[in-house]
Amino acid sequence: MRLSDARGRLANVVDQARIEHEPAYLTQGGRRVAAVVDAGQLEQLIEAAEDLADIQAATAARTEIHETGEAPITWDQVKADLGIT
Repeated sequence: MRLSDARGRLANVVDQARIEHEPAYLTQGGRRVAAVVDAGQLEQLIEAAEDLADIQAATAARTEIHETGEAPITWDQVKADLGIT
């Protein structure tokens, strides 16, 4: 939907995204420039992206440990380094 068309019917665009659970893409000059999505779906996407980032970080850490042969840092050492023992 063109951005100029969406301006006059924003409530309808929001309802469409909320009811159909599909993003409503807004275009300008024929290019997608924004999307209106259901807030609940956006929260789920953000949580999934954060979970994926955590998994990737853990995988990278395990790979680094394997490649370097270094032992992982123990929880007791982390607490001691932070002064919370």
